[in-house]
Amino acid sequence: MPPDAAHIAHAVRSHWRIENSHHWVIDATFGEDQCQVRVDNAAQNFAILQRIVMNLLQLDTTTKVGLKNRRLKACANDRYLAQLLG
Repeated sequence: MPPDAAHIAHAVRSHWRIENSHHWVIDATFGEDQCQVRVDNAAQNFAILQRIVMNLLQLDTTTKVGLKNRRLKACANDRYLAQLLG
């Protein structure tokens, strides 16, 4: 029995929901598509670290800028970085 249009539409929307809420954010914030880490498990480890940092940045409600700017602020401001890390 072939899947109906509603089932296919749900699958497509589910895929793009993940893409738009997670993968695109990682790429826009960290430039993941340009990352050239390819040695052994380094790429997977780097991706895990990026997701941890993304989650920490998303938890911050005191700064009203995007994730990329929060990341840059954490690089430039040790006090803000300490606040993010708790």
